[in-house]
Amino acid sequence: MEKEEMKHDVFVPELYSELRQSIIKMPSVIQKATGIQIYGKLIKTIIYSMDVAVIANNDADAILAVYPWTPNTRILSAISTVAQVPILAGIGGGLTSGVRSSRLGTFAEEHGAFGVVLNGPCDLDTIRTVNENVDIPIIYTVVNDKRNLQELIDNGVDIFNVAGGKETTDLVRWIRKDFPEFPIMASGGRTDEQILATIDAGANAITYTTYGKTEEYFQEKMEEYRKM
Repeated sequence: MEKEEMKHDVFVPELYSELRQSIIKMPSVIQKATGIQIYGKLIKTIIYSMDVAVIANNDADAILAVYPWTPNTRILSAISTVAQVPILAGIGGGLTSGVRSSRLGTFAEEHGAFGVVLNGPCDLDTIRTVNENVDIPIIYTVVNDKRNLQELIDNGVDIFNVAGGKETTDLVRWIRKDFPEFPIMASGGRTDEQILATIDAGANAITYTTYGKTEEYFQEKMEEYRKM
């Protein structure tokens, strides 16, 4: 007689200290994504923020550190000091390109980054130059359907980062049609429904934006203090 299999409800214990309770939690629906394995670490949730207070207080699997100004080693150094998880570091691709992007990529790698991110306008020469000098994944930001994706892959791109605004889900689906197993991370939107749609389209990991979260949390804290 076969032993009856024991069934257990899935329960994940969560521990917080008295002083570390107000962290920014990623939407639980993102756990439905498959994730992307980078150096043995499974990454599903990626927080997009340049606020060091947010970067130091969240439960994301990785940090997306990109911004609209010229990439700066001091900024990356500051982020690497406070981040508790791997960083995916922006190294240009628009006005910043070529050897300069490669040097920034080398700096990011030396400071523990798990990947470097190149912007949509990036030319193939820059991708090749970075690929020749950096030994961590190259992440290319897809903003529309105008680029030859195979050409990007052939020149060194390892992951696509889809940031197409309202067209993001369609762009993920467009990529997945021709590249069924290629790693895709994508911005998921603000609601669970939008995030699920992006995952269903084929995204392996979701980027969650945290505009105004520091101010929002601080306002909540101040309201609590006023009631004391």
